[in-house]
Amino acid sequence: MGQRSKAGTDALPAQLGPDGSLKQYFLLDPDITYLNHAAYGATPRPVFESFQRWQLELERQPVDFLSRNFTGLLAQARSVLADYVGTERDNLVYVANGTTGLNIVARSLPAGPGDEVLTSDHEHGGIDRLFRFASAKLGFTYTRREIPIPVTTHADFVEHFWAGVTPKTKIILLSHFTSPTSLLFPVREICRRARAAGILTVIDGSHVPGQFPLSLRELDPDFYVGILHKWVCAPKGCAFLYARPSAQNLLDPLIVSWGWSPKNPGPSKFVDFHEWQGSRDISEYLAAPDAIAFQARHNWDAVRVQCRALALHAQREITELTGVPPYHPELPEWSGQVVCAQLPLQIGDADNFKTRLRFEHNIEVSVDVFRTWPRIRVSIQGYNTAADVEHLLRALRQLLRAERS
Repeated sequence: MGQRSKAGTDALPAQLGPDGSLKQYFLLDPDITYLNHAAYGATPRPVFESFQRWQLELERQPVDFLSRNFTGLLAQARSVLADYVGTERDNLVYVANGTTGLNIVARSLPAGPGDEVLTSDHEHGGIDRLFRFASAKLGFTYTRREIPIPVTTHADFVEHFWAGVTPKTKIILLSHFTSPTSLLFPVREICRRARAAGILTVIDGSHVPGQFPLSLRELDPDFYVGILHKWVCAPKGCAFLYARPSAQNLLDPLIVSWGWSPKNPGPSKFVDFHEWQGSRDISEYLAAPDAIAFQARHNWDAVRVQCRALALHAQREITELTGVPPYHPELPEWSGQVVCAQLPLQIGDADNFKTRLRFEHNIEVSVDVFRTWPRIRVSIQGYNTAADVEHLLRALRQLLRAERS
């Protein structure tokens, strides 16, 4: 449990977390306390303006933009992204979101009857549905290994998860940072063991780029999906799919178009297959380098440190308020800018509780259920301050008091 000051949680130290100077760059409604960045992200004004400039360029000369310049523009945008995530340019393609990238992988899996895809029970609900769908279509067994909570150490996690591997395990699907429970999983060691065992790895890194340092060379998965419109703050609809060179030929295009048999093949069949999808606006992808540059200009490494401190403070205070233990010990290896705290069962319907926070208290925050138990997920980005967390704590005390009375 966190230690309360004598003043209680009504008086959080103003210096904890970002100082509020970054709020000026974001387009969020100032009347809403926005603590749900992990849902869809938020884009700074300079990056949004870059996105709009690219859209205007497309409208000025669509044929030049899409027929003559498309490939070169995307190659340059992929080059900047590749430097940022630690890989080579042609190991990446831009996709609209994490779900799209993982659909490409799931529908191409070299797995069938007698094979197993091993995952955890902490995966994103949409991705869980995707792989259950693929299991029904392809005939493989989809096994969700339960991860005990509270978790203990990364070493314990690896041993527990790996004990679920069987001779039938052909593919491992695992979140790098979990959506429902906000836990940073030790996927590097899982990838290392899997490669030694001849098992393919599919890593859902939706929440990692921009929130944690990422080197795909060091991680060495077979497939990795990251979202850029979340913590990198790129425009909405901006994500990437990485495929290790040795695994790229396993992936079929989700949309078959000119890239399947191009008139002028590029240096990478992987890029040709998945980049050519017919007429589409690619402005959000071309603005991604500007989002990376925006964070570099504003010393985002320091911003992340401040955000993590405030997030952990929020988790401590909510845990002390509710008396319900968190999913993990307070070790830096587990947490980032997003934290979860379990709520008392007495709150009743989680959706109703979330709606009350939004419309009675003007707070946007994630409230959901994990393993039949309600939880609140608090996201802290550079525009958040200690006052935002203070507002949430006041609202929670009021609502929980009402539920108990």
